[in-house]
Amino acid sequence: MSGICGWISGPQEAGRAQASVDGMRRALRDGEATGPPPLLRGACALAVEPGIRPVSLNQAEDLLAAVEGRVRWRSARLAALAVERGAAAALAEAYRQHGSDCLKEMSGPFAIAVVDTRSASGLLAIDRMGTRTMCYASLSGPLVFASDAESVVAHPAVGRDLSRQAIFNYLFCHVIPSPGTIYRAVQKLQPGECVTFESGVIERRFYWHLPYHDDGTDSIDALERRFRLRLRDAARHAIDGPSAVGTFLSGGTDSSTVTALLTELTGEPARTYSIGFAWEGFDEMKYARITAQHLGARPHEYYVTPRDIVEAIPIIARAYDEPFGNDSAAPTYFCAKMAREDGVQVLLAGDGGDEIFGGNTRYAKQKVFEAYGRIPHALRRGLIEPLAFALPGVDRIAPLRKLGSYIRQASVPLPDRLETYNFLHRSPLSEVFEPEFLAAVDVDEPLAMMRDVYQRAASTSPLNRMMHLDLKLTLADNDLRKVSRMCDMAGIEVRYPLLDDELVEFSGEIPASLKVKGLKLRYFFKQALKDVLPPETIAKTKHGFGMPFGLWLRSHAPLAELMYGSLDAFQRRGILRPSYIQDLRRQHHTEHATYFGIMIWVVAMLECWLGARKL
Repeated sequence: MSGICGWISGPQEAGRAQASVDGMRRALRDGEATGPPPLLRGACALAVEPGIRPVSLNQAEDLLAAVEGRVRWRSARLAALAVERGAAAALAEAYRQHGSDCLKEMSGPFAIAVVDTRSASGLLAIDRMGTRTMCYASLSGPLVFASDAESVVAHPAVGRDLSRQAIFNYLFCHVIPSPGTIYRAVQKLQPGECVTFESGVIERRFYWHLPYHDDGTDSIDALERRFRLRLRDAARHAIDGPSAVGTFLSGGTDSSTVTALLTELTGEPARTYSIGFAWEGFDEMKYARITAQHLGARPHEYYVTPRDIVEAIPIIARAYDEPFGNDSAAPTYFCAKMAREDGVQVLLAGDGGDEIFGGNTRYAKQKVFEAYGRIPHALRRGLIEPLAFALPGVDRIAPLRKLGSYIRQASVPLPDRLETYNFLHRSPLSEVFEPEFLAAVDVDEPLAMMRDVYQRAASTSPLNRMMHLDLKLTLADNDLRKVSRMCDMAGIEVRYPLLDDELVEFSGEIPASLKVKGLKLRYFFKQALKDVLPPETIAKTKHGFGMPFGLWLRSHAPLAELMYGSLDAFQRRGILRPSYIQDLRRQHHTEHATYFGIMIWVVAMLECWLGARKL
């Protein structure tokens, strides 16, 4: 992958510094360092490694600057400087003028590092949506940083001790949510966050928040006109350059919209890439074909098999700098690989539309639960709840039993209610984890992090707050990492038009009542594009990109051998109780294969990641 690495106030002896930075560069590139010579100045170092995404490195007197990604400069003068001398030169000039406020001059997907060698200070930051990553370790003296955690721990001063808390958070969230990482000494930046380092002191802050307008004043017609203009601008930014461009196409609203935009702006049939599964209930290829035909695209299809998954598992374990449990990484890899083999250099992905325009099923579901809190207190306490809980034999009356379940869920506040069905809530944690491991972790930390992000949203609307949480946890911590890393492994660049900064900020102006109208998801989005997208796409319900892993695990012997071997190895790590793992296997075989297959994948991939690194 492309990336940045370096340190402030680190080793000063030339040979030692060169060896340290070379190790960090090799970790970025999975064993080789091919970038320009690193900048080693006094107690500071900065280097870049080129890859699929552009990187830029610059020294301007006492300032070292590095950029990974595609920055757009708001200042015409800085934009001209970037064209003339590179993005890092523009960054150094912006930092010299504005300090950390230089981030206000930048938009687009990026990770940056600026090092002032004179004062041994600096700035690290990633873009507003978290499409890029940056990790760091703050030691007793130096600050070590890199685009991924593996590169940070490649520095000899940073320990590789694993974080038990991160492992617990992974098993709860199926990813390791920022700001934590799998390594105890390493942290990662959250979307729209920066770190300043001065006189040995680190300060983290959010330099940007999505401004929500809970009660918009523009008419729907005016909003629709502005929306379509923003969409076209976003697509123009994404296809800028000479590269051969295609799109991921699932047939859902987002990928269909991105494909329509590419077709409109290029005036040529879009090259689309779609993944299918030969298993009823999982295959969405029909909708991809409908969109391709409607838009006159040049479609390419691939059906993933269990054999492919066996091939993909070691690739996934190697690709990520920490354990990653989203099983749709596998089909994403094969889709990107298909496009790369077809000569495409850039794939446009539709990720983000649900999180900014109100498309996730839980938004409508939680709206139903939130309605209970608006019923007068006296009516709830005096009539409804006695009816649901106090009548003799209420558990044998189906409507009252359902009412009781509804009330119990509605009584749990957001965002905690979103995790009601979490795997780790199915059993007492003492029956899931070994006692020593459980005693070493804060079991409330994942929910505490979610509450913080939910409450931090600049909105009083539960819908906007849920979407704000999803921008961080579902999108930046999960889906963007999934797609970006798999595209890296396939050798293709991915761009996200729907996460264009100006389009995202515009989404905040749309009233929540138009994003989800009644229980209609993405109401505004679909209304604005009803003349662009196929009627079947407009009417399609949310499905996702899941694969029939749990079902394949029952029927494909090589996959079962790999997964169950990983579970057996994990049993010996003193984290999960062996009885829990055995129950998981039994429930997968005798109950709901798809549901219990999810947790088997999550646990097995943790073991595969650890095993690949001999940890």
